Amino acid sequence: MTDQHDTMGLAENVALQDAAKRHLWMHFTRQSDANPAEIPMIVRGEGVWVWDQHGKRYLDGLSGLFTSQLGHGRTELVQAAAEQAQKLAYFPVWSYAHPTAVQLAEKIAERTPGDLNRIFFTTGGSEAVESAIKVARQYFKLIGEPDRYKTISRSIAYHGSTMGALAVTGYNDIRIPFEPLMPGSVRVPNTNFYRAQYFADDEVAFGQWAADAIEQAILIEDPSTVAAVFLEPVQNAGGCFPPPPGYFQRVREICDRYGVLLVSDEVICAWGRLGHFFGAERFDYVPDMITMAKGLTSGYSPLGALAVSDKLIEPFLAGTTFLHGLTFAGHPVSAAVALANIDVFEKDHILENVRDNEAEFKAQLDTLLELPIVGDVRGAGYFYGIELVKDKDTKETFNDDEAERLLRGYLSGALYESGLICRADDRGDPVVQLSPPLTCGPEEFAYITERLRIVLTEAWKYL
Repeated sequence: MTDQHDTMGLAENVALQDAAKRHLWMHFTRQSDANPAEIPMIVRGEGVWVWDQHGKRYLDGLSGLFTSQLGHGRTELVQAAAEQAQKLAYFPVWSYAHPTAVQLAEKIAERTPGDLNRIFFTTGGSEAVESAIKVARQYFKLIGEPDRYKTISRSIAYHGSTMGALAVTGYNDIRIPFEPLMPGSVRVPNTNFYRAQYFADDEVAFGQWAADAIEQAILIEDPSTVAAVFLEPVQNAGGCFPPPPGYFQRVREICDRYGVLLVSDEVICAWGRLGHFFGAERFDYVPDMITMAKGLTSGYSPLGALAVSDKLIEPFLAGTTFLHGLTFAGHPVSAAVALANIDVFEKDHILENVRDNEAEFKAQLDTLLELPIVGDVRGAGYFYGIELVKDKDTKETFNDDEAERLLRGYLSGALYESGLICRADDRGDPVVQLSPPLTCGPEEFAYITERLRIVLTEAWKYL
């Protein structure tokens, strides 16, 4: 579908393409002077749809980047930003406070599980993870356990791109160019039950095995040196690994036994992605810290945060300064947008919409299991991964050359051409990831599934 209103003139498009290729360094994107391909240019969004420079419409099946919970064009959020900018455009939360940061901290604390009542603002997810690492390190020094500095995280897991967060990240390909990284980062198995090598016929037993691997890592490293375990409620990288039943309860027991902090990295999973404000609520556990960003403002303004338990803030209340801060953290405009975002969540029953419709979303995606290339469909809420395989019976995956031709040579372009924005990802075995706006319903699910079926049916021709 083409909207002539959004069609960019030829001269303007040529100028922008030239400027982009000469000046814009796109993130996590291959750079090539020899690449003649036109750069996709998204110029407008409305609801769950976006339009490119040629006026073609696409369903935003990834919510931008797991971010646009409410979709595009929400005037309530735009108006909140404008009103706040007129009143107070900027002031830091260093030694001072301003009303929107205070009000938002209170709103977040009212919704976090357990006693996570103190909110430290950042401008994004990587900074939230970085802040959690620093809280853990300074906390243990304050309580007389200065040797605790090591972190445990899962294989393939992505926890951010800043140097500390990158050290916690379990995906080696993006770590290697920047080594040596922060020392003491330890890897344990993830919860990919589809690829389980142990207890492959018993998800509960597999979950207990995966959780017990965390205890084994703590013991091997020496509990007195381990500070924190970083886990996503549903692991993103690798293709949406949900936790097996009982997994987080067992992890909580292990962390308590050895005095290790449990950090729930919810940069993606918080703010409705799983049908609750926080994934910890969905899976019934109380961490010591929660990182968040993305959906906190539905992408209308940059903002992240770290929620910290009463136990962790206590040694700082004696007058010790947390020696960390960020210029734009808790920005008045971003905080105002987040407050408006929460209001819309409640007014429009966004969490209920996800919970009411997630079974239908999963059911429609499950129909793709009829295709020979689809090995597994997994996830929760409005967050799913579709794993692609060469052989369904053996679960044989593609080699590196085949995955390159499949994902970058065909799928990424074909899905975009079909009118669907999603993610073809090879951090681990090849997957297609979906994370549509939380306002979607059965009509949008049908559109997504139809496009995926057409494109995946044709995929074999390109191997």
